[in-house]
Amino acid sequence: PKILVLDEATSSVDSHTEHLIQQALERLISGRTSLIIAHRLSTIRHTDRIIVIHHGQIVETGTHEELLQRKGIYYDLYQLQYKDQEVALPEN
Repeated sequence: PKILVLDEATSSVDSHTEHLIQQALERLISGRTSLIIAHRLSTIRHTDRIIVIHHGQIVETGTHEELLQRKGIYYDLYQLQYKDQEVALPEN
């Protein structure tokens, strides 16, 4: 298909299985328009564009690095999901 819609493709799996699914998805979405709905930020961090929706409204858009730099909702979610890991912000 030319367009793929993936809704929480890795939501209920362990981290090893998530990694395997992400590898398969990378091959599957290559060259296609893909809409990936996810709460696990590791699923979307390498996408071309991330759109953050909060209470039904688009509140942020950008790449993973851009959204971390802005320190908005995406940044807060990232900090929550990776609080036990060292998180380094990209340099400008």
